[in-house]
Amino acid sequence: MSLRELLDAPGILVAPGVFDALTGLIAEQSGARAVYLSGASIAYTRFGRPDIGLVSMNEVADTIAVLRERISLPVIVDADNGFGNALNVQRTMRVFERMGANAVQFEDQTLPKRCGHLDGKALISKDEMVGKVHAACDARAGSETLVIARTDAIAVEGFEAAIDRAEAYLSAGADLLFVEAPQSRAQMAAITRNFGGRVPLMANMVEGGKTPLTDAADLESLGFDLVIFPGGIVRALAATAVEYYDNLLANGSNAAFRNRMYDFKGLNEVIGTAGMLAAGKTYEGKK
Repeated sequence: MSLRELLDAPGILVAPGVFDALTGLIAEQSGARAVYLSGASIAYTRFGRPDIGLVSMNEVADTIAVLRERISLPVIVDADNGFGNALNVQRTMRVFERMGANAVQFEDQTLPKRCGHLDGKALISKDEMVGKVHAACDARAGSETLVIARTDAIAVEGFEAAIDRAEAYLSAGADLLFVEAPQSRAQMAAITRNFGGRVPLMANMVEGGKTPLTDAADLESLGFDLVIFPGGIVRALAATAVEYYDNLLANGSNAAFRNRMYDFKGLNEVIGTAGMLAAGKTYEGKK
C-alpha cells in the first residue's frame, strides 16, 4: 500500500524510527508498515552528536538511498528546515523524492535548527514557512510524495500561535500536519479538535521529551493518524551498547552476553546472506 492509502485506512499508522538499512530491514521484518528516517538519529549514530543542525542534506539523501535499496516500505523523511530557504527546500524535495522518500517533513525553525524537544528553539516567520510549503509542493514530481509541515511554535510563541501557523501551512498545501511537542494531553486533544477530519495529523513520542508519552491506541482515540517513535531505537541500542562494552572490557569475553546477541549464523539469517549468495551463483558461467 502507498503511504497515502495507509493514512486513509482505518487505525493509526505506527512508524518506527530508523537510521540505516539494518534498522530499516529489522523494522520491516518485525511488521512495520512504514518507517521514519530521523535526522536526530543520523546525528546520534553517525556523528555521536546532538540534533542541533549538524546533519547535511546530502547525508540524509545517502541514507534514504540505502534504505530504499534494502526495504520496500514507505519511508517518511525528516528534512529539518529544508537546509535553507525556499529554493533549498525545492532542491531537498527533489533529491529526497528521487532517492525514494514517500513523505518529506519540513519545519519552521531557523538555521541552525535543533531537536523539537530541546529548549532554545527559534522560528522563521509564518509567511516564510508558508512559502517553503508552497515551494515543496511545487517541486515534487508526483502527488503521491507527501509534504509534512511541522511547527515548533508551542515552545516559542505559544499554543495558539502554533495552531495559527498550522492552519496557514495547511492552506499552503501541506498533506499532513505535525504540531511538535505539545506539553499536555489537553493540547494534544486541541490539535485534533482543530484539524481532525481535515488533514492527517502526526504525533511524536520521545522518551523523556516534552510531550506526555501515550500509546498508539490512545493517540488514535484522540484523533491522530500517524505516530512516530523517531529515536527510540537509538536509545535502546545505546543502552545495550553500554552494557555490552562494560561486560566485554570487564570479562574479556562475550560469554555472559551471548543470550542478548545474535551469533554469526543468526545475524546472517536476518540479513539474508544465504539467499544473496545463491542469487549470485545463478550468474556464474552465464554467457
